[in-house]
Amino acid sequence: MNNITKLILIYMGVLGFITFIMYGIDKAKAKAHKWRIPERVLLGMCMIGGIIGGWLGMYVFRHKTKHLKFHVVQILASILWGICIVVSVTKL
Repeated sequence: MNNITKLILIYMGVLGFITFIMYGIDKAKAKAHKWRIPERVLLGMCMIGGIIGGWLGMYVFRHKTKHLKFHVVQILASILWGICIVVSVTKL
């Protein structure tokens, strides 16, 4: 594994962890009827690399699973980041 691939995976791991925590916080705030993290922030975190945390957050906390746009963004982000990883591994 080359250095670029390692950096991408570390970057995605850190963002994934942060995104997962954000989904948990938002779910807790939703239950308490308090101020929420805007959907665009959660979706943005997934798009910039937090997709693993986004998927885990959706299903561990059962949060935003009924919202089609969250599934669409997660799928698109997964495809895009998957391509980035493949390209970094194969050095195309």
